[in-house]
Amino acid sequence: MKFILVAALFASTAALGADAPPKPATLGKTYVNPSGTVLRPLTDPAMYGGTEVDVGELTFAPNTDSGDHVHGAVETFYVIAGELEHVVNGKSTILKPGMVGTVRPPDKVRHKTGPAGAKAVVVWAPGGEMARIAARWKEQ
Repeated sequence: MKFILVAALFASTAALGADAPPKPATLGKTYVNPSGTVLRPLTDPAMYGGTEVDVGELTFAPNTDSGDHVHGAVETFYVIAGELEHVVNGKSTILKPGMVGTVRPPDKVRHKTGPAGAKAVVVWAPGGEMARIAARWKEQ
C-alpha cells in the first residue's frame, strides 16, 4: 500500500510540472533576456561547496524596464556604472555608481534604466536564484 501511495504522489507531482531544480549558471558563460540585459555569473556552487550565495554581474541595456517581479531570495545590487531605477513595492530610488539597493521576498521589484543603461554586481542569498534566472534566459 505504501508503494502505491508513493507512486501516486510522484505521478501527481510530475503531472503538476514539478521539475528538478535548474542547473547552476556556468562561470565563463553569459545569459541574455529578451530586453538585452546580460547576466555574467561570478560564482557557482562549487566555489563554496554549497548554495549559500550567488554573485553575478548584470548589464542592463539602455531604456529597459524589467516589469514588476519577485525573487525567492534577498537580492542586493551594487551599481558600478550608469543609473538604475530600483522600484520596491512602488517606492522608487535612483541608484548611481557606488550605491546599494536591496529587495527581500515577497517584495515586488522593478528595474529601469535610462539612455546610458547600467551595470551592477548582484548578490542573491540564499543561492539558487541565479540558476533560476539563467534557466529562463538565452545562453550566449
